[in-house]
Amino acid sequence: MNLAAATNENLAEISNVLVYSAMAVYLLAFFAYMAEWLFGSRSKVGRTAAALTADQDTHGAAPVVRVKGAQRNGGTAVLERPQVVTRAAAGSRGDLPDGPGAHGGDEQGDLYGRIAVSLSVLAFLIEAGGVVSRALSVQRAPWGNMYEFSITFSTVAVGVYLALLALKKNVRWMGLPLVTTVLLDLGLAVTVLYTASDQLVPALHSYWLWIHVSTAIFCGAVFYVGFVATLLYLFRDSYESKLAAGGTPGRFATSVLERLPSSTSLDKFSYRINAAVFPLWTFTIIAGAIWAGDAWGKYWEWDPKETWSFITWVAYAGYLHARATAGWKGRKAAYLALLAFACWIFNYYGVNIFVSGKHSYAGV
Repeated sequence: MNLAAATNENLAEISNVLVYSAMAVYLLAFFAYMAEWLFGSRSKVGRTAAALTADQDTHGAAPVVRVKGAQRNGGTAVLERPQVVTRAAAGSRGDLPDGPGAHGGDEQGDLYGRIAVSLSVLAFLIEAGGVVSRALSVQRAPWGNMYEFSITFSTVAVGVYLALLALKKNVRWMGLPLVTTVLLDLGLAVTVLYTASDQLVPALHSYWLWIHVSTAIFCGAVFYVGFVATLLYLFRDSYESKLAAGGTPGRFATSVLERLPSSTSLDKFSYRINAAVFPLWTFTIIAGAIWAGDAWGKYWEWDPKETWSFITWVAYAGYLHARATAGWKGRKAAYLALLAFACWIFNYYGVNIFVSGKHSYAGV
């Protein structure tokens, strides 16, 4: 590769235009997701409340009325005939049904949701074009600094979300928080983190840049998806606990949290997502160590980036171990998952901005 190759300013400008265009389309998607939540039917929620409405049985256990999953018929949710599910003990929760989704199970809300997803696909393609144009402008991997890392990260995060939708996973409830975060990420990228398209220092011109950093970006995007699911799990779990205790949640909880998957489903989803990508994060650290050996002559020197990558690995390893242990399921494990993602975020923003080390030459 010619290290002295000039930057193609036209392609660099096209990249900038595409990134700003993607932000505009993401903003439209944001409004569409908001419309899905606001104008979707609220008359079809209350499934969890029905499932936790109990009468005492002869053994003192509390049987609950469970409303099974909604079926689709012409876009409208139809509730099935209730069945009786017996709780194992007073105050505990059984296998609760998932909510009908952000649209609340009605045709109008579902229409807004489909529009939002279509806009998300369009914005994803435009942003991906911006990332590719950035790479072509300097003929290298488009993640040599925090600006490039950020636009690639948000692209991959949306790509993971769309891939889950394509696999028929019930994750459209994630659309609103995802697009909101992407807009914040891109807004920060084009203002505070923006770096003009340019060549990198010789140490970064290695095939390991393609391998090590790309896997780090993908892992971060998947960890983010798990983070959103974990955070929503905590809200949903508190909502279900309040209902199980005989409390009356507010209107917000009824209209929003009731539409989400059950806490059990969210807990399983976040665990499976984090567990699936953890081996790749392990490979990311190993690949970084090999690259360090080639570039610096030592595989590991406890550089701040290396140290926090390892701390993140330990945090996720602790979460996965705790989650697989019977006594650490639920909220305790969820707090560990949030802590682990916080370590990843600090490893990216905190270490790069506030801490000096051998990785600092990549620039902001």
